[in-house]
Amino acid sequence: MLFAVSMTFIDQTIVSIAAPDITDELRLSSSGIQWVVNAYLLSLAAFFALGGRLADIVGHRRVMLIGTLVFVIASALCGAVPRGDFAQTWLILFRAVQGFGAALMFPAALAVVVMVFPVERRGRALALFFGLSGGLTAIGPILGGWLTTWTWRAIFWVNVPIAVIAIVLTLLAHIPGDGRREALDWRGAILIAAGMGLSVLGLQQASAWGWDSAATWGCIVGGLLVLGLFIRLELRTRHPLITLRVFADRAFVADNAVLFFAMMAFVPVFFFASVYAQVALGSSPNEAGLYLLVFFIGFGVASQLGGRILDTRGAKPALRLGTALGAVGFGLWAHKLTDLSLSAQWPYIVLAGAGIGFLLAPASTDAVNRAINASYGEVTGITQTIRNYAASLGLAVLGTVLTTVTTDRIVASLEDRGLSAGTAHRMARGIAESLSGQGGGPQTGNGAPSQATQEVMDAVRRDFAEGNQMVFYGMAAALVVAFVCAHLHPGTRVTQAPPDA
Repeated sequence: MLFAVSMTFIDQTIVSIAAPDITDELRLSSSGIQWVVNAYLLSLAAFFALGGRLADIVGHRRVMLIGTLVFVIASALCGAVPRGDFAQTWLILFRAVQGFGAALMFPAALAVVVMVFPVERRGRALALFFGLSGGLTAIGPILGGWLTTWTWRAIFWVNVPIAVIAIVLTLLAHIPGDGRREALDWRGAILIAAGMGLSVLGLQQASAWGWDSAATWGCIVGGLLVLGLFIRLELRTRHPLITLRVFADRAFVADNAVLFFAMMAFVPVFFFASVYAQVALGSSPNEAGLYLLVFFIGFGVASQLGGRILDTRGAKPALRLGTALGAVGFGLWAHKLTDLSLSAQWPYIVLAGAGIGFLLAPASTDAVNRAINASYGEVTGITQTIRNYAASLGLAVLGTVLTTVTTDRIVASLEDRGLSAGTAHRMARGIAESLSGQGGGPQTGNGAPSQATQEVMDAVRRDFAEGNQMVFYGMAAALVVAFVCAHLHPGTRVTQAPPDA
């Protein structure tokens, strides 16, 4: 299962590093390459719930294998994209298919792990699962940078041997067949896919369309209205896509609330830390990937300890400890960003990683343990949908914070050097969007930064660091809210698996 899900985690970050090479060779537009990244994440968000429910009905092992095949075939086709006018459409289409395969694969794979471990050992098992698979997210930029030196197409083809290993190991493992004879709620599946897809699309495009755009709010509000209709339908359906009775469990709600606010920091940190390292610290893409690995020193160790705490004392102590450490770690990390020194930051980066590590597996495992009628795939689909939505919201809001604060800081720097207010605003907006949108450094984008003096360039780096400082303070604030949610957990423990339906 780890071999299978490793591909889904790596592919969330690997494409961003290769984006310049893909754009140059295929002559993609700037919005086109952004859609190559977003199509995968959008498809994941839309189909996680369906993937989880299908796993319970058709069988976890079977859906995991189907998802792996869909994912790897789409990966191969992404790598085989032809040059020409159809290239952009081809790549976006099969990236979306990749996301669909991942949405089938991940809930089913996690459900298999849950199914084969007893409750009293499940915390440590899933701590290893989330620890290793989460760490692989940081490998994406490093692997992408190394593979791109050969050809950017290799970032997709590398999934083929991994998928072959995953399929062979799954067949050798003799995982027992399962599944239940129930109808699939297709109306619910369509509604939640449309609702999640629309609202996540609005969040993804908020920076391009603007927060004052009718299209942005039309997608977000329209998606939420569709999700409201979905909830209404599920309450009246005999075999719903999501059994909403599970939300009557206070511990389940607390687990997912902690995950929601924690994921607003955990997933965006990969993007913002990488961009910060390249722009403010002047690191190469590969060096930026190593910068992120520091985060996983704390994450990897704490995830194992968090799993043990769950098995022996329940989820609440791990959630409180993790959210507290995370809030402190991200806050102190933010404070040190303007020092422009990795050596001044790394203890707090490790602390922030430890905070996420302590809470991630316990919150996810405790939520899955509370599945009604052992519907592990369904509950995994719920938790992953919530996590994915939170990540999209975090990226959208924090991205706006970064651009706004960086623009204001650069305007002040340029005006201090004699530029008029109008000229300063125009240049600052272009610089800020170039830096925060591409992560390539001050010499990328519309060309304005490369024409500035070295003194101005140094000021821009510091201004960008100050913008990121507010972003990381925002992450710390999200962990503070998660800390409050952790205290809402009743502290009850699940000591045996729920009976099968």
